[in-house]
Amino acid sequence: MSLLTFLAEFLRNLNQQRLRTFLTVFGIMWGTATLLILLAFGVGFRNQTTLNMRGIGDEIVIVFNGRTSKTFEGYNIGRRVQMRESDAQLVLSQIDGIKEIAPEYSRWNTTVRYGERRNNPNLSGVVPHYGSMRNIFAEAGGRWFNDQDQAQRRRVAFLGNALAQLLFQGEDPIGKTIQIGPNPFTVIGVMAPKTQNSSYSARDEDRVFIPASTYSVMYGTDAINNLIYTVKNPTEADQVKAQFYEVMGRKHRFDPTDTDALGIWDTNEFWKFMYFFFIGFNGFLGLIGFFTLAVGGIGVANIMFVVVQERMKEIGIRRSVGARRSHILFQFLTETFLIVGIGAGMGYLIGWGITSGMAALPIKDFVGVPVMSPMVGLAAGVVLTLISLAAGLLPAVRASRLDIVECLRV
Repeated sequence: MSLLTFLAEFLRNLNQQRLRTFLTVFGIMWGTATLLILLAFGVGFRNQTTLNMRGIGDEIVIVFNGRTSKTFEGYNIGRRVQMRESDAQLVLSQIDGIKEIAPEYSRWNTTVRYGERRNNPNLSGVVPHYGSMRNIFAEAGGRWFNDQDQAQRRRVAFLGNALAQLLFQGEDPIGKTIQIGPNPFTVIGVMAPKTQNSSYSARDEDRVFIPASTYSVMYGTDAINNLIYTVKNPTEADQVKAQFYEVMGRKHRFDPTDTDALGIWDTNEFWKFMYFFFIGFNGFLGLIGFFTLAVGGIGVANIMFVVVQERMKEIGIRRSVGARRSHILFQFLTETFLIVGIGAGMGYLIGWGITSGMAALPIKDFVGVPVMSPMVGLAAGVVLTLISLAAGLLPAVRASRLDIVECLRV
């Protein structure tokens, strides 16, 4: 049988059973669209959660001052451990696994004023490489701190974008002078907006940053609020943490096993949790979509069994004039793939349309926007292929094994 003859016969059979064909194709179409939407939603949710987490920094570890909970070398419990700015260099020099480390000063209730507008944001004193560690970048026209700002203790300030909008209300802040307490500071940059769903002092958009050296001189202290570091190899994060306690324990006289002496928030642990969470979450969504599509596949299989029964005489005639069993099997298997292909094509269009429409909904900051990525399309294609094989193989095998004589008696 030629290809054109096969297609003409296939279309004629579909036309003769329009309602049955429509219901069969609709089942595959609905299952395909559901699978695509669920997978796209899972990918979008994962991407948005990752973006939100990057707001605080990529794979950073944050260390806070704490109080001892174990006695050590004659010291009682409850003693406060206060880190110093020099601790950053000490730790970096003694722990090879640390990639970068930055001390951070921080205080509240310092008035920041521009003209008649004022606010009391979190004021932070930081070093130049702190910005890249925390994913804090300047908007066009401004800049972050550099080594000269730190070395010369310049009175320059970098504003969070929300704070800049509050103080300047649309006016360009770059080069303007603000008052931080009684001291004048020149604004050198405004933070580019970013999504941030977690913080340890305040959202960066609401903060004002100055060089750590300027902060230390202005307030006469080297007592920092926290340290931030990253590791060279994330798989060695626990080893680095243990070494950190040992180095700081020797410096500040506390038991290295006393994890209350210094509080450590390792964001890598959350990244690990989210990695396995989304494997399970997307797998669950994919499983729901698979079962929905499988129901459509069962419908296709039932229809093909009915088609085989209705076309027994045709099968007998074709076998009697020389058609092999493999020809019959291939014919019905191909028809199954064509039916599934029609439904799948329509399902792809509907799924793409719905996911594109959802991009306009105000849900991005919460659950992300569904993403019709190549991986989503590939996953759906693999599932459709399996469904087609499962739905078409048994009816096709049955058709190929029918007895010629029994077929001609029908």
